[in-house]
This record gives sequence, C-alpha cells and structure tokens, in this order.
Amino acid sequence: MRTPLLCPTDLLNLDLSSRTYIVTGGNSGIGLVTVEQLAKQGAHVVLACRRVEEGQQKAKELLSQKLRGTIEVSKLDLADLNSVRAFAKHFLENHTSLHGLVNNAGVMNTTFQRTKDGFEMQFGTNHLGHYLLTELLLPLIKKSAPSRIVCVSSCFHDKAMGYEGRIDFEDLNFEKRKYNGWVAYGQSKLANLLHAKQLARRLTGTGVTTASVHPGWVRTNLIHHSMPRWVQDKVLRPFFKLGGMIEPWEGAQSTLYALLSPEAADHNGAFFSQTGIYRNPKANRGGWPLKSPNPQANDETIAEKLDEVSRKLVGLGS
Repeated sequence: MRTPLLCPTDLLNLDLSSRTYIVTGGNSGIGLVTVEQLAKQGAHVVLACRRVEEGQQKAKELLSQKLRGTIEVSKLDLADLNSVRAFAKHFLENHTSLHGLVNNAGVMNTTFQRTKDGFEMQFGTNHLGHYLLTELLLPLIKKSAPSRIVCVSSCFHDKAMGYEGRIDFEDLNFEKRKYNGWVAYGQSKLANLLHAKQLARRLTGTGVTTASVHPGWVRTNLIHHSMPRWVQDKVLRPFFKLGGMIEPWEGAQSTLYALLSPEAADHNGAFFSQTGIYRNPKANRGGWPLKSPNPQANDETIAEKLDEVSRKLVGLGS
C-alpha cells in the first residue's frame, strides 16, 4: 500500500485572510475538507452545493470550531445551467474578488439520466456545468490575479473499469451508442483535465493559473452508486484501507497543493495525481505533476475542439 502524497505543512499554514474561494460540492467528501482547510487559514469560502440545508448544517458544524475564516453557503445545481447562471450572478453582485475556483462537485457511474438542459448527466454535471461557471466568473478571477482554477478529475480519465477514456465528439450525450456509466464518467473526467489545460493556454500572461487533479481512491459519497454507506463503513472499510482507499482529508491534498503551491503554478495546466490505476503501471504511484498516459489528454487539438463545442453547448456562442 502506497503512502498518499501530502500537501506541505507550510502551505497549510499560509495566511489566506484576504482571499476568497469557491468550492463546488463543498458539502461533503474532499470538497468539505477543502472548505474547512481554507477557512482554517482565514479565507472567505463560498460553499456551493445543490442541497443548501445540508451545506448550511455542515458550515455551522465547521464554524463551531472557531475557524479564522468565514463560510458562505450558496445554491448551485450544476445539472441546471440556469442555476449556474443564477449562482454566478449572485456571487458577482456580492463579491469584489475571487482568488480561487475549485471545480470539485461531480457524479460518478450513474444510470442513464439527462440534465435539465438535456445533456447526459455526467458530462453535463461534471464538465458543462463547471465550464459555464468558470466562464461566467473568469473576468473577476482575472481581475483578482494572481488566482487559480482547479478542476477535480480522476485517474479514470485514462481508463475507467477497463474502458479507455475518450471524448466522443460524434456522440457526447450517448444518443447513438449504448450507455455505459463508466464510459460516460471517463469521458467527463477527461473533459475536466482538458478544460484545465485549455484554460492554461487561453489565460497565459493573465496571472491566472490552472490545474487538474486526481484525488485518489477516496471514501466519499460518489461510491454510493456502487454500494450502501453502511457496507463501506462497517464491513469493507478495513479491506479498502489495505487496498489503498484513502480518507477525504488525504484525498483533498492534491486539490490543496494545486490551489496553494507556487510550484504548482509553475506547471500551469498540469495534472496532479495521487496514487491511481493507469494503463501504464509506472503512473500508478502518482505524481505532482504527472503526465497522463492517455494520448487524448495531451492532444491540444482535442482540447481546443472541446472548448469550442462546450462554449456552444452552454449557450455562449462561438
């Protein structure tokens, strides 16, 4: 069992009291840990989530620890582009800076469903919702530079349960091919990685840097689609640990490093990975940064095309 990579202590002690961050999906798992850590360091953190009451309860619990920073809860449903627009509008009307955007929320291996706008659920939620959110907030992110955008991807962008990760531009929403939840998940996570890379190219010289991350095999709500929580906690947790499953605090380390490290900024657009499962076993140990073994992940033409297609799909035109 490999030891998880850990964010250096000095980065976790930085004074962030003058900085503002957004963390999507901040009400659970690695998102909640990210919110907590940033608030511990004095930041103002917007916890963006679909279930607002749950988010408010989590924020209340965190703030009872007398954190140095503040936490604001705001509704965001990434499967509904009108919700994304409303969130961005509310944020821009009430804030004058944004130093970091963590595109963390996601769904995994769902049954076939569509978002409110008609997109396949995983591509629509994990990628398109975050794509629109990023574009709407980008002017303020640039104004607040130096600033950073982190997209939470997965090692499954390379290979998901034996299925090669790829962007199928001919059938992004599974209207022609047979639906497979892992294939859809791999496509969405590859899109997250490519989004970060293309943003880095687009934003060169602006003071905004980007990264994508694989948090590791983390015990979070995402695997509830595969098994009930009580089975995870009571029956399988000891075996998961032996197999390399890590806790949410460990899973948040890649995000925090990519968000806070000056060295990460020197690798603009790079992929930062905990241990994972890749087609090339040498990549399994992870790396900050790590070159993806997936050829599509390193293809600038595909990244550019995804950017163009995504822009049109979310209604931003060409």
